[in-house]
Amino acid sequence: MRSIKLFRNFHTSALVAALSCGAIVLQNASAQALTPLIPAQPMLLAQVGVLNNIAAELTINSGAFSTLLAAAGAAGLGNTLATGGPFTIFAPTNEAFAALPAGTVPSLLEPRNRGLLTSVLTYHVVPGRISSTALAPGQTVTLRTVQGGTLRVQKNELGEITVNGVKVILSDIATSNGIIHGIQGVLLP
Repeated sequence: MRSIKLFRNFHTSALVAALSCGAIVLQNASAQALTPLIPAQPMLLAQVGVLNNIAAELTINSGAFSTLLAAAGAAGLGNTLATGGPFTIFAPTNEAFAALPAGTVPSLLEPRNRGLLTSVLTYHVVPGRISSTALAPGQTVTLRTVQGGTLRVQKNELGEITVNGVKVILSDIATSNGIIHGIQGVLLP
């Protein structure tokens, strides 16, 4: 196995990226010093030289997005995320779903709530490819979602982006059919 070490200068945290079997695996050397988006176990990031579709990229990063994947499956949206688009998806992390009131996620995943779940999930999806670089510092835009509602996206002077006040914590994950931005909250229509 050939390894490439990458170091972040935020205190003593370091990331080790290992190139193995044509894929990049991310392992963290200091879980306490890293953002909660990076899980303690290895996480397959992407096939080298290949852009995956949105569904595949979320699956590859399931350590951060497994609840979103389960919800998309329960809503019957998996095929749309794999073949539709282009879309920009503001993807809530597992921690975002965990922060909802107790019982919310299991209730949304029940077959009788499929319409509500679909509405919540499609509220996180905007037609087209919108990268974080499309916004200038200090700019605010309103985007129409697939669900039909609107999202207010802001980029502050420091370059931090929020969507309806929810912070984007991982931006510009390129896919063959769009872009994924990881967010730290669940957006409600």
